[in-house]
Amino acid sequence: MNLGFLGTGHIASSVIEGILKSKLKIKKIYISPRNKTLAKKLSKRFKKITISKNNQQLIDSSNWIFLAITPKVGNKILKNLDFKKNKKIISFISTISLSNLKKLTKCNNMTRVIPLPFIGMKKGPVIVCPANKSVKNFFNNLGEVIEVKNEKISKGFWATSSFMASFYNLYSSTSDWLVSKGVNRKASETYVRELFLALAEDSIYKKQLSLKQLVLESQTPGGTNAYVLKELKKKKFYKVQQKVLNSVFKKFKT
Repeated sequence: MNLGFLGTGHIASSVIEGILKSKLKIKKIYISPRNKTLAKKLSKRFKKITISKNNQQLIDSSNWIFLAITPKVGNKILKNLDFKKNKKIISFISTISLSNLKKLTKCNNMTRVIPLPFIGMKKGPVIVCPANKSVKNFFNNLGEVIEVKNEKISKGFWATSSFMASFYNLYSSTSDWLVSKGVNRKASETYVRELFLALAEDSIYKKQLSLKQLVLESQTPGGTNAYVLKELKKKKFYKVQQKVLNSVFKKFKT
């Protein structure tokens, strides 16, 4: 099978890396020449990658086409490209609905997928909408696939993925606090990375428990964990979090 990637940004590069680290049987991966620096790096790193002369050549050479471009670029270029009916389109575009993409491409064989940067390590959730057996089987090689019924439901996952920077900022803030107490920077960052990694792995190890049960299990009455949770709730920390999620949610049109 030949794959084509319209767009060679960070997400596309991560997906390509995951694919080529997996057991998927891929003959060729065609990438667009738009981001020349990144395209050249990928083609030098992986023998199966070919930089296409233009987007139409990429489409004609590929069985599956991945749309990894911005909404602005998508609205500009897709209507001028010829997608044959036998092509399968996988869209990573967050704010162009499937119905609008079908109008732009005149192609109905389309699935919306939400990959995250760590897909390059073959880790993390991958949202597939609507449910599609071949797409699910493909991305099961790259992460944990979660199928959703429709785009309205998928909007919530798009919004939640916006917390990556703030999550790392929690790391950074915690590390800064340790440094202010006399811990050197390297030790503080190592400790924080290992602490949150262990917490994340523990939640997977105990996946038979709900997340609410994990909250209860990780604190004792009168203990420091219970105190910190109580104080953060008092400051409406989690309500602010959900308020921000609602704001992001409204930005994703279907």
